Amino acid sequence: MKARLSTLNVNGADHRVTADPSTPLLYVLRNDLRLNGAKYGCGLGQCGSCTVQVDGAAVFSCLIPVAAVQGRRVRTVEGLGTAAKPGILQQAFAIEQAAQCGYCTAGMIMRAQALLDQTPAPTDAMIRAQMQPNLCRCGTQLRVLRAVHRAVEMLRRQSAHAHSGP
Repeated sequence: MKARLSTLNVNGADHRVTADPSTPLLYVLRNDLRLNGAKYGCGLGQCGSCTVQVDGAAVFSCLIPVAAVQGRRVRTVEGLGTAAKPGILQQAFAIEQAAQCGYCTAGMIMRAQALLDQTPAPTDAMIRAQMQPNLCRCGTQLRVLRAVHRAVEMLRRQSAHAHSGP
């Protein structure tokens, strides 16, 4: 197919890109928008290192064509926070040292964020089921579990503090 101009909403901002409609979203995020959090792992949707959210659902960006996200909200790990001001899950992953090599971390965080957006206090079983599609060869799965629980607690305290007023 021919490349065409598309407008994508990524991390709350509209971006105009020119790409073949069948181009995987991952390539547009990394190559055109310079959002390098999502990684190319297997290209087959089997490792999860490319996980982002589309309309709140965790998806493998290596499999979804850019044409399929037109008019939808895409969120990447960069949309959760920055190095200077990390988001809650990013903080929790750092505190729990849930990243060893770090290659899978952005995908893990995005999959965990999708869960927390839907279920504010997930059980261990819910977390394990949600995280199952994302692989970590470094063996940090138990740290990831702790990080998600820590994020739940941090969010709970943040909410309680916000509601307590001055």
